Amino acid sequence: MRVFKLAVLSLVLFSWCYPVRVRAQTIPVDEKQKIEALIKVVGQLKTAKFVRNGWSYSSDTAAFFLRKKWEANEAGIKTAKDFIERIGSSSGTSGKPYLVRLRDGTELESRTFLLAELKKIETALAQLPTAAAP
Repeated sequence: MRVFKLAVLSLVLFSWCYPVRVRAQTIPVDEKQKIEALIKVVGQLKTAKFVRNGWSYSSDTAAFFLRKKWEANEAGIKTAKDFIERIGSSSGTSGKPYLVRLRDGTELESRTFLLAELKKIETALAQLPTAAAP
């Protein structure tokens, strides 16, 4: 009886985990790496403020928010550009664009900022040496 219960519990746990694993594999690895890199850039921009719906947030808070919003909408995000357009550009609630306020007070739309950062990331990735085939 104890073995039966353990087997049933194992199947239940597996069934809960399996859809998550399948969903996580729908984004190509290189695109996922680009999204992670974008979130990292936001988190490391300590001299900037991120403005969402009129409220100003630190870089750490902005990075955390982007990650959680991505996790909540992961099924619809296939590329880093999808991430920028659907997650990092504007509020789903108000429709207002997110802004990045630089140290000098200059504000630019988050979409513009993230697209420029994505271009830097893609350029850096293109310059990496490719692994030689065996």
